[in-house]
Amino acid sequence: MSWQVWLGFLGASWVISLSPGAGAIASMSSGLRHGLRRGYWNILGLQLGLLLQVMIVAAGVGALLASSAVAFTVVKWFGVAYLVYLGIRQWRSAPAEVEPDADPGKPSGSALGIVARGFLVNAGNPKAVVFMLAVLPQFLDPGAPLLPQYTIIAVTMICVDVIVMTGYTGLAARVLTFLRSPRQQRVTNRVFSGLFFAAAGFLSLVRRAATV
Repeated sequence: MSWQVWLGFLGASWVISLSPGAGAIASMSSGLRHGLRRGYWNILGLQLGLLLQVMIVAAGVGALLASSAVAFTVVKWFGVAYLVYLGIRQWRSAPAEVEPDADPGKPSGSALGIVARGFLVNAGNPKAVVFMLAVLPQFLDPGAPLLPQYTIIAVTMICVDVIVMTGYTGLAARVLTFLRSPRQQRVTNRVFSGLFFAAAGFLSLVRRAATV
């Protein structure tokens, strides 16, 4: 992969990561619930999901998701159900006195659970896989070994996404320091719950739009 091609892909990676989506919502929600330091566990999960998406495309399974209505629908509705679950969980979150990163000895959730949550957000989004299937080949040289090229692509996307999701998480964690009253926290939880429900709604329409 030449420098010119890589720079083009780097720009595309920034556009992809900055675009509002389930990952950004999950990062902001994690920042509100856990603060920035523990929010990195969610970011790790998101990146594992992103790596899985790249591996799926590299293995050619992305073509199956793009061509098979059954496979696409199964993954899609899993993603919709999980986003709805996150929305319900966010809505039901009880107000609490929260000081992000103030007491590392009192974690607000298991690291493994936070990682799994982030992973499932990205792993349950077939739209992202199909999108990558359409975009990534434009930056590949079919006459050169593909493994090194996919490795560069994966590392680039993950590095950019870590920076962007850290920004989303840190912004939400900073906002949390101003949410002192139970009423403010309930309103915030319900706003993010609505965002998760909206993301689920958009994802549920993906196949319908793709068949037009």
